Amino acid sequence: MAFPDATGPAGGGLPDFGGMDLQGMLGQAMQMQQQMMEAQQELENTIVSGSSGGGLVTAKVTGTGDLVGLDIKPEAADPEDTETLADLVIAAVRDARNAADKLAGEKMGPLAGGGMPDLGNLFG
Repeated sequence: MAFPDATGPAGGGLPDFGGMDLQGMLGQAMQMQQQMMEAQQELENTIVSGSSGGGLVTAKVTGTGDLVGLDIKPEAADPEDTETLADLVIAAVRDARNAADKLAGEKMGPLAGGGMPDLGNLFG
């Protein structure tokens, strides 16, 4: 297989692959990467919460899912029934993580869902 002219149609340095604008595609990829990094940073700096037991336990997580806070109301802490408290904590953390996942989907979805650009008949 012979490769197209390495100088491209305008002598720009990138090969000419059937009229595809590789430099433009590279620019788009770099822009998407920057947008993803910004969205990731925003998620790391955003706190979402979830609760259980009608607000007896509230968990706070970052948009990336890291647990950063846990509030337990005194009436949730029964020394005779620690299993219920543990279940409430798990449910609150799960609720907060679900909120973080939803937020991540909203922030990253358009960026992550784009996939690879159409490469046409570049390889065949």
